[in-house]
Amino acid sequence: MEHPENSSEYAGLQVNSGVEQPSIINPYLKRNRFRRRELSPGEMVEGILKGDVTILSQAVTLIESINPEHYARAQEVIEKCLPFSGRSVRVGISGVPGAGKSTSIDEFGIHILKERGGRLAVLAIDPSSERTKGSILGDKTRMEKLSVHPDSFIRPSPSAGSLGGVARKTRETIILCEAAGFDKIFVETVGVGQSETACHSMVDFFLLIQVAGTGDELQGIKRGIMEISDGIVINKCDGDNVDRCHMAATNYRNALHFFPMPESGWMPRVLCYSGFYGTGVKEIWDMIYEYVDFVKHNGYFDFRRNEQAKYWMYESINEHLRLNFYNNPMIRQQMHHAEETVLAGHKTSFVAAQELLDAYFRNLQRDYATD
Repeated sequence: MEHPENSSEYAGLQVNSGVEQPSIINPYLKRNRFRRRELSPGEMVEGILKGDVTILSQAVTLIESINPEHYARAQEVIEKCLPFSGRSVRVGISGVPGAGKSTSIDEFGIHILKERGGRLAVLAIDPSSERTKGSILGDKTRMEKLSVHPDSFIRPSPSAGSLGGVARKTRETIILCEAAGFDKIFVETVGVGQSETACHSMVDFFLLIQVAGTGDELQGIKRGIMEISDGIVINKCDGDNVDRCHMAATNYRNALHFFPMPESGWMPRVLCYSGFYGTGVKEIWDMIYEYVDFVKHNGYFDFRRNEQAKYWMYESINEHLRLNFYNNPMIRQQMHHAEETVLAGHKTSFVAAQELLDAYFRNLQRDYATD
């Protein structure tokens, strides 16, 4: 670049262009030097069966990927791991935000690993932002003991808008964890609500964590979440909150008598404990294992596992149809026009949706006729 200071009118003044500075990046650094080698499905399965948590994490990432190219590889890994799954106790844990789910899981996990040994996998679901679609994935920071325990595996995953924070990918992750030798599985959900049915459909025991002294106790006795719970525990039963917790427990027990008897024949129990101090944790685990023995004895355990497999077969069909619809090239072309007509008020949302579906099915019929 020319410097005006070098013109003749500025005699005796000259500005040099300077010395070109080298790049701050090492020119001898190979860009692919630190790229991890992509494992084949067979290598992944071999590593999972050996209990390698690094390879297990890579396989879970492959399952959670939305890249269509990864789908076939992920399904191959799952199919090869399926014969080695099903040998664990699966516990679903839910509760209102702030009920102490992560702290409780930390205490529950440490207690059972100390008492019964084995290995524990925690699948923690973190709510995703509706704006940025991102998640903090910071549940490990609240599980200080389990996060450093050699026999535990904590996998935080984003809810990504899925039903209740758990979806088919969580169930498939359970299969991989069981194949890796984890005999106890925790599935922590985002919060409470009717959508917790998704979590209930993949676990053996559904534990609902409640808190007392937060206001209207009637909110915790509503149907839906109470009906699918196999056990209800009231956290933060310590200090000045002990009497309120026992009073709330009495209210929950009375309310459970008005619900019909569950298919399992097990009447849900209500217990109090303190996740912070670790008191009452043994009684909760005694309840869980007593329930497992009870349903295995009357045959409901296998019946529930079979019903869950059937449920997720239909869920897989629904998800596959949805993805096929949105990934259809013709639908992608028409989607923008349909959005504009709805926003302009020329068509209702329902009419525009029906037209897209009709176009999709007509396209399928043409493809079948061509074949």
